[in-house]
Amino acid sequence: MSNSYATTEGRPTAKWKRFVKSNLLTFLTVVGVFGGTALGLILKNSGTPWTQREVMYIQYPGDLFLRMLKCLIVPLLVSSITSAIGSLDLSMSKKIAFRAIVYYFTTTICAVILGIILVSTIRPGSGRDVSVSGKATTRQVLTADTLLDLVRNLFPPNIIQATMFQFRTILVPPENATGVPLPQYKITSEFTEGTNVLGLVMFSVVLGSCIGKMREKGKPLLGLFESLSEAMMIITSWVIWISPIGVLFLVAAKLLEMASFMEVLGQLGWYFMTVMLGLILHGFGTISVIFFLTTRKLAYPYIGKMSQVLATAFGTGSSSATMPITIRCLDNMGIDPRVTRFVIPVGATINMDGTALYEAVAALFIAQLRNIHLTFGHIVAVSVTATAASIGAAGIPQAGLITMVMVLDTVGLPAEDVTIIIAVDWLLDRFRTTINVMCDALGTILVNALSKEDLAGEANGRLELAEPHELVELRPDQKE
Repeated sequence: MSNSYATTEGRPTAKWKRFVKSNLLTFLTVVGVFGGTALGLILKNSGTPWTQREVMYIQYPGDLFLRMLKCLIVPLLVSSITSAIGSLDLSMSKKIAFRAIVYYFTTTICAVILGIILVSTIRPGSGRDVSVSGKATTRQVLTADTLLDLVRNLFPPNIIQATMFQFRTILVPPENATGVPLPQYKITSEFTEGTNVLGLVMFSVVLGSCIGKMREKGKPLLGLFESLSEAMMIITSWVIWISPIGVLFLVAAKLLEMASFMEVLGQLGWYFMTVMLGLILHGFGTISVIFFLTTRKLAYPYIGKMSQVLATAFGTGSSSATMPITIRCLDNMGIDPRVTRFVIPVGATINMDGTALYEAVAALFIAQLRNIHLTFGHIVAVSVTATAASIGAAGIPQAGLITMVMVLDTVGLPAEDVTIIIAVDWLLDRFRTTINVMCDALGTILVNALSKEDLAGEANGRLELAEPHELVELRPDQKE
């Protein structure tokens, strides 16, 4: 009797210990975000200005964490997509890919439309006096060139080169010529440093499809990629325990780099609030409604389980760097690994809802500042270009500034106008990256829910084709 009473009394403590143990990393990551904010504000108000070298020392642990995560991107992306596609039959792969692409396209269009409605209603740029400050590295290029480069990068000439470089078009002005229109510039090209994620995704999808088609002959190669994917996830589980420290120092360093947050927010406050309102409405409204209509389940419990993923996305500002942690989180939530390892890498590459919304708002905001009236045709052009630009944006911090140039070109604004919004871009970049990652994760859960019957049917098909001695391992209802 006393033993039973002791066991009953001990249950709350045991449950609490299990809860803390299972959520410890999440708590530490959230503490890292708030701790970094507090540390940055304390150091910033210490009295003496911080030099660039001193800020670099503060950011150094965060840089090491980012380098570790980025090191995992290429092997994890290639092995995950190849093993996921290779383990499914081609008809199943097509269904999952179709559902994922439809979801991503729908949410991106909704994000752009929401951004245009908000910026046209609130009109944050009307009657504002925003000084041009900061520096931005821009290049003169036509929208058509950017879209063509997007397709070119899908088919890299060298797969090894694609792990390190991307192709891009360069327009060079004619010698001793002024006032020459941009379409008449000389066309050249170059390979710039940075992983060609689109090319790697395309190669992995084709290779995975080929392995699936080879069936028995492709099993040894499939086993190699499955083992590599599993190894990358184990290494990821080691690295993510450093995330609270890395996030803390990254956030603190960013706050130290700012000249005056309140002054900047005073100048760009309405623009900042418009983008933030759009991101919140899209993340917790539009996406959640689409999720509920499709799965008949509320998205918020799932979002609550992603707190560590969202905190890491905010701290790093990179959807690609957060990808390993997202995959691990979804695995822990019981999502089919074949779906997770295909949908998440593709989503981290082409699905940038937050970036699409931000670029649409930013382009119309700058037009309002310049008192430029935009026709309905211009607004449609902005929406299409912002959607295309978000697909081409790299999953790295502040990559949206680069693609903003082609959106501004659509409205007829100079590329230098990017400098107007650069002061608050670093902070908005973290919020929109968080929405991007959340949309990817919810999309994976949604696709998994829609594909359950197909995945179960494929598993049953494997049971029928299996040898008798393999059925003990394959049957999910087998009792020990």
